[in-house]
Amino acid sequence: MLRIWPVGMISTLDEMKNDSVPRPAFPSPVSYGALRLKSRYLLSPLAGFTNLPFRRITHEIGGVGLTTTDLVNARALIEQSKKTLELIETCPIESPFAVQIFGSDVSTMCDAAQMLETRGADSVDINMGCPVRRIVAHGSGASMMCRPDETIGLVRKIVESVKIPVTVKMRLGWDATQITAPFFAREFEQAGVAAVAIHGRTRQQGFSGSVDRSGIRQVVEAVKRIPVIGNGDVRTVADAEVMLRETGCHGVSIGRGALANPWIFRQLVEWESTGSFGPPGNFDERLALMQRQFRYREELRGTESAIIGFRKMAHWYLKAMHVRARLRHEFQLIRNEEELDAYFARLSSEGPIGGNRTGELPEMSIPVPSGPVERW
Repeated sequence: MLRIWPVGMISTLDEMKNDSVPRPAFPSPVSYGALRLKSRYLLSPLAGFTNLPFRRITHEIGGVGLTTTDLVNARALIEQSKKTLELIETCPIESPFAVQIFGSDVSTMCDAAQMLETRGADSVDINMGCPVRRIVAHGSGASMMCRPDETIGLVRKIVESVKIPVTVKMRLGWDATQITAPFFAREFEQAGVAAVAIHGRTRQQGFSGSVDRSGIRQVVEAVKRIPVIGNGDVRTVADAEVMLRETGCHGVSIGRGALANPWIFRQLVEWESTGSFGPPGNFDERLALMQRQFRYREELRGTESAIIGFRKMAHWYLKAMHVRARLRHEFQLIRNEEELDAYFARLSSEGPIGGNRTGELPEMSIPVPSGPVERW
């Protein structure tokens, strides 16, 4: 089992407050039907990242209103694929908890939703936003927006098949000539969907360009009762303020911003409650959190598998901790527990570039996927 090295005195968020960010007029608390969320700030599903260990640490830090799994293949789920079942693992602290499924066959999607209900999921989210070619090529993800009648029928059937809330995450449309999210949101509300989340780009955009917040506002204005969750380019409290103010959305879903700063949900709740908020974790706090998240993965998968599976996440931690590039790269070469122990000892000893272990670190530049969508 991984040992945790002393990392010095940990400062608390209350010891330091950031400059205040103006607060909009917040809408009422967010509920998905009868399910009341802890806050209006949600962790977005991110393939390869929003596994149970990461979802668990966001709940432990506090402030997150709902966590959602990686994208789950509905057919693989009902076939009880081992890797797919691992994606829907949860733990007592993760409440509420949603599973995002994808697929295009009505019967399969309904069966998957029912299976999740029996396994204790609090909500089922239907993916209509993934732009990746291997997903859309089979009629799932964002391509569902190109088949309105079929898609609305599928969503209605899923809603009717379970008692837990069903939500949909989608993009603004397939491309700039087909901004169909407002239409779908109205239809989904009539079908009984509990909420919709909107990523403010089209499928054609992928993650290029900027989020169109006016497009998200059109979705907010298209529905009468259900909450709309805004998503895209929210990396800081100030970004969330702009999203809420300019779109009128009821909540904000955060993905890569949470990878760079898992404290962001706590910051947002503090800001909403008091008008000010503490800093994200310093070097020592991030090191302790990194080790804790690794330990959770190790408990599930064993040491060697956990090392391999944690490499992508380690990159985000080490970049945010401002570790020198060579030392960051060395994590990718670790093969066993002995090398891991030695690595963490060296990381703890060396500290960040500039030596600032307990103060606020420079903000991390957050990369986005690049290249034409057609190649993804």
